[in-house]
Formats: sequence, structure tokens, C-alpha cells
Amino acid sequence: MNRLLQLTLLISAAALFACGERERERDFTVPEIDNRLTEEEKRGAILTPEILWKFGRVGAPVLSPDKKVVLFTVTSYDIESEASLTNIYSIPAGGGEPKQVTSEGGSNPQWFSGGGRVAFTNRGKLWSINPDGSNLRQIEGLDNFTGYSISPMSDKIYFTRRVKLHETPNEKHDLPRANVYIADDLLYRHWDRWDDHSYSHIFLANFDGQRISDEKNIMEGQMFNSPNPPFYNPSEISWSPDGRYIAYTSKHHRGKEFTLSTNTDIFLYNINEGTTTNITRGMMGYDRYPVFSPDSRKIAFISMEEEGYESDIARLFIYDLQSGSMNHVSEGWDFNIGNVVWDGDSRILFTSPYLGTTQLFSIVPESGEITRITSGKFDIGPFALAGDMAVAARESMSMAREISTVDLNTGIVRNITDVNSEIYEHIKMGRTEERYIKTSDGKDLHMWIIYPPDFDPGKKYPALLYCKGGPQGPLGQSWSYRWNYQIMAANGYIVVAPNRRGNSGFGSEWREQISGDWGGKNIQDYLDAIDAMAREPFVDENRLGAVGASYGGFSTFYLAGMHNNRFRAFISHCGLFNMESWYGTTEEYFFANKDIGGPYWDSPMPRGYEFSPHLMVDRWDTPILIIAGAKDYRVPYSQSIEAFNAAQLRGVPSRLLFFHDENHWVLRPQNAIIWQREFFSFLEEHMN
Repeated sequence: MNRLLQLTLLISAAALFACGERERERDFTVPEIDNRLTEEEKRGAILTPEILWKFGRVGAPVLSPDKKVVLFTVTSYDIESEASLTNIYSIPAGGGEPKQVTSEGGSNPQWFSGGGRVAFTNRGKLWSINPDGSNLRQIEGLDNFTGYSISPMSDKIYFTRRVKLHETPNEKHDLPRANVYIADDLLYRHWDRWDDHSYSHIFLANFDGQRISDEKNIMEGQMFNSPNPPFYNPSEISWSPDGRYIAYTSKHHRGKEFTLSTNTDIFLYNINEGTTTNITRGMMGYDRYPVFSPDSRKIAFISMEEEGYESDIARLFIYDLQSGSMNHVSEGWDFNIGNVVWDGDSRILFTSPYLGTTQLFSIVPESGEITRITSGKFDIGPFALAGDMAVAARESMSMAREISTVDLNTGIVRNITDVNSEIYEHIKMGRTEERYIKTSDGKDLHMWIIYPPDFDPGKKYPALLYCKGGPQGPLGQSWSYRWNYQIMAANGYIVVAPNRRGNSGFGSEWREQISGDWGGKNIQDYLDAIDAMAREPFVDENRLGAVGASYGGFSTFYLAGMHNNRFRAFISHCGLFNMESWYGTTEEYFFANKDIGGPYWDSPMPRGYEFSPHLMVDRWDTPILIIAGAKDYRVPYSQSIEAFNAAQLRGVPSRLLFFHDENHWVLRPQNAIIWQREFFSFLEEHMN
């Protein structure tokens, strides 16, 4: 795959852009992206920030109707121009030689017309093409859309579009030069955007393979979204196989009520009758990701029980369209369920974070019997089924996402793509190791340890404690383009990544313990983990650091006030520092109310505020790097400013890294490279 990818990443901007039977004037320029390693990078033999941005990023597999061919996307970035290019590839489902389908851009591929054509998006337009890359056409009649899906019969299409239903208060003034935002309710900003009183709606239209017509807004006048913010996941909407229904997820709360509740519902739209039914009314937590059975008679979906608890256990429910009955089929299973796929009408496959990895499982709805299919040092999902085989995305701490096959009878997993093989051929990855230790209170603590390339047990190495965000969620075998364990190891650090209390994959009791106890047992888990590794003869106990983002950033702030001289340096990205001011400036209050215990003005004040890192800043004496993004409204950048100012006023060696155009993450290539460079230069300065 690597030679094919190299050839297609170096693209001529003068290439012809054929559109069906006639030439269409091009309205964009294809970026020139050459992500081949330089000779110097090949000689360097370790992962660098620049090489990290040369990885081709593989999308989810899209299986053809006959189960024989898989489509997938590869996205590449150019560091200098910060341009990106996504193209579509195909490969036989059982493995073989990949072929390029698009050359000038293509995302969100979908088969239609029985597998005879492929639809995709590019530069805000919808296109279709033959599976071999010939006969490219623009699909007419669709503009201004954010997502789409063609019906199983290929005669209709739904698409999403933002609809503005009324003006904001500041737009009422006839003063166009003013730059002001006026709010009279909460959720005036969310995640990284300010509310403009527009909503994501679902539109239904006719489709004849070439043109879209007679569009209809099936959410007309509703001041609600589908898919839901902030991530607008397309899996929140689905077709029934017989083309008669659309099931979609929507949260029917606005303003303050939206900030206090996680209650989303699944709505069933009858295309023939034009009617909509709420099938999860009375179920008060998150209800999401509807998936129809092959016979269109049932809907499987994920449901959380507790309203206001965004990290409650994700359970599997099945709704019967004919009887209206609801069945909790995963009752007794104490792990989260995701990526639900029907295998016929009598079995469902799903993925679950499980003991430090994400694996593939099956369940028989009638009996609730669950069987584990895969095991290994990797994370699986999403996936599609092809008979006795699944075609799945797979990744690990040592491998970016590739497409794999899973034998459903044996559980054997085999890669069928190798998009980044040239990089792996020239750089060395560190060994990953799974460990369990006993905590101070006698619990079993799972940890991932990542060693530097060419690790020598006879030497002593500095170590980094990785503090995960969340605070809930899995710490598995994922590959990250920022918090990348291998790049930390490549810089000579042993990485210690504990699955402390609060992390998913170890049962509900372990996950739920952290709520209201942010500075308690899970912080002791971190100390137990780093203390255990510090006793190893190959770890230099005098060169330990702690790093993390979001709740992980909170953890490093907190550890800085009570670590008892364990650490030489801290790095906090978008961390929570002052819990009172954070509560007053964040946006999703259901999270704060559940995990902190409520507002700070309650009497008595909830216990969660006792763990505010700013209360221990008088004990800060260790160098700290603090990172923030101006567009982060979940943990507003003022938290990082408070922490940096406190460190400076106390004379603690500290540095602030502030990104004006980033949110809770760092997404732009050059910003991300600066992030990595500053990360490691700070550690080098203060730990060596």
C-alpha cells in the first residue's frame, strides 16, 4: 500500500477533473502533498513531531452490498501549507491490492445502486463515481449540507443542514459595525462555538442517482438538533433496510435545561405517513445510535439510565416496532457497549472497552449470552460484517489505524492495509507492556508501560506518568496524534499509563468511584503507579514527570501541590485549576453537577470543591508547563491563565503555551508541532 500512497500523495494541481460526459470548470485547487520521509528522517530512526504529521490517517471501512469490496479513506496533511487531502481507496474484503478511487479529494463514501456506484463528498458538493474510479459526476440539487445517507433502495436520501430559526438578540440592532453578543439563556456557547440560533435538521428528498429533488425538512420548526452537538455524530441517524423509516437521535432541551440534562431520545420517522414517534420517552439518560435489524422490525440502540451522568454505563436495548416493547438485552454486562451491528436477525456484534483494550463481542438478544470474539494488544472498531468475517478498523499504541479482517469463528485478526508501512520500516517503536500492581488499599491496578526504542534494562531512564482526561472513559490501545505514547518513548522516556479509578473497562464500581472524589483514590492510584515503577532498577527515581490534559491537566495541577518531591516537572494541557471559577464559566452543567457534586453556592458546599488545585498552590515548587486554547469553552483558558499567573507570582519556573485558534485539542499541523517541540524542550530543560 505504501507505494500506491506515495504516488497519490504527490498530486499535480493541473490534473483534469472529468465530470461525467462533460468537462466541468474546476472551482478548487488540489493541494500538493508529498509525505515521503526525507533521507534525514529515515536515518533518524525515531518518531518525531514532523513524522507524526506524515502518517496517512485511515477512515472507517465501508463494505459493499455484496460484501466483497471495502472502501476506506486516507487523509494526509502538508505541514508547510497546512492543507489536507482525503481520498477514497478500495480493497478486496479478504485482502489484496488496494486501488485508488478518487485522486482529487473524496470523503464519506457510500455505496448505492446495488454497489454499482459510490457517492462521496468533496468541497461541499455531493458526487458519484464508479467503484473503479471512472465516470465521475456531480449529483445535482444538493447544496449547503453537513452530512448525507442514501436509502437502501437508492431512491431517497436524507441529509443534514443547519437551519436558522430566529435571530440572536444582538442582531435586532441596526448597527452592523458593532461586535457584540447578547445572551438571555445558558448554552450561549458550547465546546468551541457560540450559539447563532441555528440547528442541525434532517431533510428527506427523492434521489434518482443523478439528481436530488423535492426536499422536505422532517424537523420543520424544531429548535433542536440531529445529530446532536458538540460532535454531530452521523451514527445518531439511520435508515431501516426496507427504506420505510428513519430513526434519529435528538435532545429536546434548550438553554439552561440543555446544560443540566443528558436526556436524548430516539425518534422514529415514518416516511410514508410523515409522522414521528418518540420511542424512548421516559428513558431519562442518553439514548443514541439506533441500528435497525435486517428485517426492519427492530431497533437496537445504546442507552444510559441516569439523567445528568454522561459516563453512565452504555447498555444495549432493542425496540420492537410492531409490539412497541422494549428489552434491555445486555442486563448484567458491566462494560460499555458501542459500534452495534446486527448479524442476521438473531445475533448482534459490538465492541466494548475491556480490561485495557477494546475488543469485539457478540450477544444473543433472546438469551443475553455474550461471547468474546477477539483478544490482543489492540483496539477494535468500527466494523462491518461479511459472512463469517468482520472488516474492522484496528489500532494500537504502536500502530496508527489500519483496516483488518476478523475471523468470527477463531477471533484471528489480520491487517489488509499497510498505509504507513514506509514509516514503520524506518523508525523504531518502543515495546508496550501490560502490568498489574496492588494499590495502597489492596486493589488491582492495570497499567500500560511503554519503553523507549532499544530499551536497555541496564540503564536508567526518566519516566513520565500519563494522567488521562475524562475523567471517565477508556485508556486502551489507542493511537493519538498528540498524546502519543511512542513519541514520548522515542524521546527517551518510560511512559507509565495507569487505568486508575474512573477509567472504563474495569466495571461500574471502578468507573463510578471517581465522581465527587477527583483528588482522592484515583490520585493515590497515580502515586502508587509511579512509585511502583520508580522502584525498578532501570527507572531514575530522581527524573520523574507527570503530564496530562483536561482532567489529566487537573491531575497534574493537583499533584503539583501534594507530590512530596516525587516529580521534577509537570505539564498541564487545558486543566481545571480553580473549581469554583471553572463551575462558573463552563457550559455543560450536567457534567459538573455529577462529578463535582453541584454548584459551589450550595450549603454545605459539595465535597468536590475540596479538591480544587488552587487551594494547594502555596505548596507549588516544581517547574510546570501550562497549555491552553482560546476556543476551549469546556475548560475555559482562564483556568490555565490563573494557574500560570499563580506559578509566576510564587516564583515557580513556568511557561505558558497559548493557542489563539485551538479548542480543547490542538488540531492544526504547525500548532501541533510547536506543541510537541515545547513539550519535550520543557522536559529536557527540567528533567535532565
